[in-house]
Amino acid sequence: HKIIASQVLLTIEDIIRRSHYQNAQRTLFKLLALGVVPIINENDSVGTQEIRFGDNDRIAALVSHLIGADLLVLVSDVDALYDANPKEAGAKKISQVDSLAELAAAQIGGAGSKVGSGGMVTKIEAARISTQAGIPMLLTCLADVSQVLAGAELGTYFVASAEKKSSRLLWLAHAASSSGRLIIDAGAVSALRERGTSLLPAGVKAVEGEFSAGDTVEISAEDGSAIARGLVAFDSSEIPAMLGRSTKDLAKELGPEYERELVHRDDMVLL
Repeated sequence: HKIIASQVLLTIEDIIRRSHYQNAQRTLFKLLALGVVPIINENDSVGTQEIRFGDNDRIAALVSHLIGADLLVLVSDVDALYDANPKEAGAKKISQVDSLAELAAAQIGGAGSKVGSGGMVTKIEAARISTQAGIPMLLTCLADVSQVLAGAELGTYFVASAEKKSSRLLWLAHAASSSGRLIIDAGAVSALRERGTSLLPAGVKAVEGEFSAGDTVEISAEDGSAIARGLVAFDSSEIPAMLGRSTKDLAKELGPEYERELVHRDDMVLL
């Protein structure tokens, strides 16, 4: 086909760290400008379980965001997304997904193929990443790829979200690794979800892990369910003395620098 290709190996660090992110982005843009097709995979030789992407679908979605792709195409061993196991009688093909909320009743399975990693669950997560970045996604099988790219109505098309998330929020939600966890009470859960507030010390019940100010932390309800992720404003060693207390009281006792949020709403993304 006279196509020049180049292998590019990425690690999660190349997406998490801004300097690495920009280097990877410039490299891919340069290759594309030169007419070279980059073949991207995870650099397993230096990746560990703790700092890996985990599956190729997630890599594809994050890279599509990295380069501002027009469309993300995922090729599976199944021709489309179905509302149940496609091997079962009565399973119906889903041709278009306008919102991922529509899939709440669908039975999405895990890895069913021995080829590659992931499954439909990881492809739905990839669709979540790409559509939130404003990039539509098409799920199809290898046999149908040529027809799909020629315009045939095959596979499943995921419509891009009208409310595009910023790169910062997408990074927090899907690429950043959490260094610790803040466990919050029911009142704080309600405030974050319903009113979009910042997280104050008064609503925090406990802190887990060791982290520094500026690190990414997970924010969880008391039942363990993940509520949000955000950049924390204090070191983990400082937070225990702040739990359950108002910022005004903390300012009086510890100084004016404590009269602020643990996690500001601009540095937080709901999950």
